[in-house]
Amino acid sequence: MYLLSQSPQDSDFTQNPYPVYAHARAAGPVVFWKDYDMLAAFDHATVQSLLRDRRLGRARPAHLRQPYPAHLTDWGRTEDTSMLDMEPPAHTRLRALVLRAFTSRRIAGLAPDIHAVTQALLRDLPDHPFDLIPAFCTELPVRIIARLLGVPEDMSGDLLRWSGAMVAMYQAGRTRATEDRANRAAADFTSFLRAYIDKRRSDPRDDLITELIAAEQDGARLSTDELIGTCILLLNAGHEATVHSLGNAVKCLLENDTPHAALSPDRIAATVEELLRFDPPLHLFTRFAYEDIQLGDSVLPKHAEIALILGAAGRDPVLWDRPDRFDPDRPAQGHAAFGGGLHFCVGAPLARLELQIALPALFAHLPQMRLNETPRYADSYHFHKLDRLMIDPRSVAGSKTA
Repeated sequence: MYLLSQSPQDSDFTQNPYPVYAHARAAGPVVFWKDYDMLAAFDHATVQSLLRDRRLGRARPAHLRQPYPAHLTDWGRTEDTSMLDMEPPAHTRLRALVLRAFTSRRIAGLAPDIHAVTQALLRDLPDHPFDLIPAFCTELPVRIIARLLGVPEDMSGDLLRWSGAMVAMYQAGRTRATEDRANRAAADFTSFLRAYIDKRRSDPRDDLITELIAAEQDGARLSTDELIGTCILLLNAGHEATVHSLGNAVKCLLENDTPHAALSPDRIAATVEELLRFDPPLHLFTRFAYEDIQLGDSVLPKHAEIALILGAAGRDPVLWDRPDRFDPDRPAQGHAAFGGGLHFCVGAPLARLELQIALPALFAHLPQMRLNETPRYADSYHFHKLDRLMIDPRSVAGSKTA
């Protein structure tokens, strides 16, 4: 078996992991990634197969579970009620209840809000070089999540702080300081949500929290802890993915001098899928094996963990001709940017809608927009996101450096 020795914190790797992926994919179907001490799958067929294989799951085998240390007590409570790490029957019940509230109609109904927030943010953009990530890519999804949940929009700063601290727990190189920040964020977020949910029980509104409170299946409802865990998951997973998808997309479109026609109403959906395939926001997702599984010439032992490299699956030359080339005219095929199987991202339709609305609006507002410096990705693997995205909204002729 091929042994991959590649630090996820190596600068060359974080800036462009795709050559490493290609090398590992050619040695597959699985390799042993020494830095993670686990098997890893890089090709599309294997990744998609394992995402859907019920012999694997997200729930950690019982004998591998350890009590959370005292400094992660609050963090642990939110993890224990997250769908992300559940399997049937608990996952089936919880996801069914969530989907009764998080319906396609509710998501489609957010389109006017997405348009309104997008236009408000565009009006406030400066006319000189600035970082698009905090000014636009971060603000749009967090304001939409606030409106979706029904929490005050002026709490966006708190939501961003809590989300950033908690999501950092999944990145390579986490430290005790990372854990302390995440636990404080979990405690603060939980405290806010518990009080807010109690308020909504007696004062229902037209928002997702009210819908989640009312959701019922076979006489069962979500407990308060489950409501809290679900709201936190929707913020952390949904918001983070959309922020990074927007930043990566703008970078890609600018670097490739993409014609504005690719963002036209009849082509934007396909362009968004190509952007998600080409440079997705989440690159690594893990599963536990619940029995021995044969993978080519290798065996994934029962209770072992395997890494599924979503970022590599989208560049598989078996499915895509010249996969390292961004091509908005490419016929759409299924990719793994939102995972797959039982844990397919529940927020995927909302993320797609935000991208389909925000990207055309941004490029229409700033038709001469160009990169002001070479973008760099953050040291945040397994997320693939930009540190910053400095753009100049002016044409070359209007630039001081022209």
